[in-house]
Amino acid sequence: MASFIERMCLYLVLSVFLSITQAVDRSNFKTCDQSAFCSRQRALKPGQSSYRALLETLELSDSHLTVQLLNNNNKVLLLLELYRLQGNMTRVKINELKPIKPRYEVPDVLITDPPTELMSVVAQDEHRVVLSLGGEDWRLILSAQPFRLDIMEGPQVLLSLNSRGLLAFEQLRIRKDTKSQTDTEKAGEKEDTEKHDKEKVSEGEEEEAEEEVDQPGMWEETFKTHTDTKPNGPSSISLDFSLPGVEHVYGIPEHADGLRLKNTDGGDPYRLYNLDVFQYELFNPMALYGAVPVLLSHNTHRTMGLFWLNAAETWVDVSSGQGSSEVPQTDVRWISESGIIDVFIMLGPRPNDVFTQYASLTGTQAFPPLSSLAYHQCRWNYNDQEDVSAVDQGFDEHDIPYDFIWLDIEHTDGKRYFTWDNNKFPQPKDMLQGLLDKRRKMVTIVDPHIKVDSSYKIHTEIRSRGYYIKNKDGGDYEGWCWPGNAGYPDFTNPEMRKWWASMFAYDQYEGSMGNLYTWNDMNEPSVFNGPEVTMHKDALHGPWEHRDIHNLYGFYVQMATAEGQIQRSGGLERPFVLTRAFFAGSQRYGAVWTGDNAAEWGHLKMSIPMCLSLGLVGISFCGADVGGFFKTPSAELLVRWYQTGAYQPFFRAHAHLDTPRREPWLFGPDNTALIREAVRQRYTLLPYWYLQFYHSQRTGQPVMRPLWVEYPEDIATFSIDDEFLIGRDLLVHPVTDEGSSGVTAYLPGNGEVWYDVHTFQRHDGAQNLSIPVTMSSIPVFQRGGSIICRKNRVRRSSSCMENDPYTLYVALDSQGNAEGELYIDDGHTFKHETDKQFIHRRLSFTGNSLSSSDLSPDSQFPTASWVEQVNILGAQKPDAVTLTTTDGGESSVEFEFDPDTAVLTLRKPGVNAGVNWTLHLR
Repeated sequence: MASFIERMCLYLVLSVFLSITQAVDRSNFKTCDQSAFCSRQRALKPGQSSYRALLETLELSDSHLTVQLLNNNNKVLLLLELYRLQGNMTRVKINELKPIKPRYEVPDVLITDPPTELMSVVAQDEHRVVLSLGGEDWRLILSAQPFRLDIMEGPQVLLSLNSRGLLAFEQLRIRKDTKSQTDTEKAGEKEDTEKHDKEKVSEGEEEEAEEEVDQPGMWEETFKTHTDTKPNGPSSISLDFSLPGVEHVYGIPEHADGLRLKNTDGGDPYRLYNLDVFQYELFNPMALYGAVPVLLSHNTHRTMGLFWLNAAETWVDVSSGQGSSEVPQTDVRWISESGIIDVFIMLGPRPNDVFTQYASLTGTQAFPPLSSLAYHQCRWNYNDQEDVSAVDQGFDEHDIPYDFIWLDIEHTDGKRYFTWDNNKFPQPKDMLQGLLDKRRKMVTIVDPHIKVDSSYKIHTEIRSRGYYIKNKDGGDYEGWCWPGNAGYPDFTNPEMRKWWASMFAYDQYEGSMGNLYTWNDMNEPSVFNGPEVTMHKDALHGPWEHRDIHNLYGFYVQMATAEGQIQRSGGLERPFVLTRAFFAGSQRYGAVWTGDNAAEWGHLKMSIPMCLSLGLVGISFCGADVGGFFKTPSAELLVRWYQTGAYQPFFRAHAHLDTPRREPWLFGPDNTALIREAVRQRYTLLPYWYLQFYHSQRTGQPVMRPLWVEYPEDIATFSIDDEFLIGRDLLVHPVTDEGSSGVTAYLPGNGEVWYDVHTFQRHDGAQNLSIPVTMSSIPVFQRGGSIICRKNRVRRSSSCMENDPYTLYVALDSQGNAEGELYIDDGHTFKHETDKQFIHRRLSFTGNSLSSSDLSPDSQFPTASWVEQVNILGAQKPDAVTLTTTDGGESSVEFEFDPDTAVLTLRKPGVNAGVNWTLHLR
């Protein structure tokens, strides 16, 4: 039992987290100046690099090139490895040639060892080596003194590495002035160190190494009351990249900032360090819950990407200005606390090429169960089984569909995860069965902090197996979180992940059923009494310090949880796992959300660029807490947030424990009707959402994407982050300002046309369109030249709509053509992969005929759904419409034509959605 003092301290810590503050307490989190390694590295100014490439050490094999780099100041040798990768990518690795112990290299993020292509030497002299990257125009130039890499296309420099001379690589070392050492130990250590220093310099190098002077923070540093020990001293790395001709860069989420990355000169760099930031600020480069070290550059000629594969705390400086010859240039500098330099340069050249290249490295977005794309209802907390039943019934009474209801931490027995509060949830299976009867589902929270309690099975198993993270002295690391004193499982250990996955089995997680899914929160990891509300960096994961792997922790938690859901079904069912912390590759395991936002208009606006940034780096399944987690939204804000969330990939309402209840029917009948309509719009579009996620899983393309992705040469799109595309064919401009009477939407595409999905009014592309709005308005446009399938019979859950008919919306382009796709499977299993049980059809309108043809003739799936209606936008009135099918049958089809809207409506073609057919307009 905790002492009175311990309990009071815990109370004080928790009270801080339970209170609704006005904004984040910045003093809890470091700036670059307060981070010893960031401050030290940033003090290094651009200039001639201290590194030179020793070209006489160059070795070229079938797979890669190696060459040694010498630091002219301290004579430390590094090893540079260059790889030409398949798919127009280059990999650059830099490590110590002879470290005193191995440096951490990130495992498990890459889906495979990237395949290489032959690299050949085109020219070489004493100053440089020119390498071919395929084709006549693609070259990589390795300059020796100072060391520099340039990637060329013909005479054009696409990217330069270390052109500003900011490569810095702090080597691991043995401390020479440890006071507890005896003189003998010091002498022996000096001898070992001198021997090691001599080995640093290659044969023929006789210069004297400069004596390195210790600086504050190299061996330990203190932030507030926490001291971080560094037994092997400073270990940070830094490297700069120059992008001539580039003014716009994006990515490196997660930050509550605009889509286009800002110039960080004169301020803090963007920080990548997964942190539990309570009510974060907007327009701030501070770190948040997740970190994806991927940056994209874009101009009218080319899109490229940089993937910095490092899981330690990382800062990214962005500097935009003029390069040589007054050509615009953006310089990007990466600074990480430990590990090695391992960077993938993705050369595009088109946006979709970069997405494909990155997906080949870290995988694509997991294909989610269709129901998870529907609406989710959550708060902290639904009180008990009766409360869950009442909320469930409330949706039915107010005719609002939903698929998932969520339970936060209070559903457990004293914050012991994998358990239920026996008083509040005495019959969890009865509760789950009641939801299943309505074809609905539940999510419960399972966090990775484990209550230290000898009567708690999860804790005793982890402790007995030695699966907890250790402190620097070798004991189990413990910190405070929701249950009080907690241990933190070492998810970097594959055996721990395997055991964790086994805990989701139905006979282990008592009360669970197949319609129960999982939410991983607090997995940065959050440690209330730790430095920056997270884990001490000198905690140990086997041989590695936490500083090496910090940003990977949430990635591993979600990985193990997703695997547990798959295993419990015998490998049949697709998982659904939501995570707050994430890293590169997290897209393979489920969804993310933007964390503890607030019921403010600014947070509603910011949800758009935050999710767009995540989509650009592979994580498509993104959403924000509808209504805002903190504070109390006005009725207007809540309605506008539902209207926005209905057109974002992950659609969940969530609220803080201390906020008033805000179920959709609690704001009066008029607002209930507006929310109902927004949610219903989401459900009608589920076939289109599902198709986009199918494509994302296959190709890596983002589901929710910036306009410039589809219109890469249109400069007007480059900085837009208040509207977005879903796939190629839906453009959404939500209303995100209080009291709006109108918005201005940019419709891209010179020569293209767009149709208002509500009025069917046609608009030309390449214009700013002023749109009057009322409280019922959600400005959405369908691209001319597209066909979108909807299900307009909305029922209480997506599963209830499984066999319902489709309505096709055929939006003609200026030439009178359109095309689209329809994808159908069972919505929840892996049978689409294992047994080819799916339907994938091409829909095409050309020459006054609309046809459906099979895009996957070797797949099979029976569907009861049929085509109920076809709406052709921008049409002309025909004299007759006939339907022909593969069996040679022909029949007439009823139609109506509205000359005011130019919409032709074909009623009840009555054809099965899974067969070939053609509609002829005569």
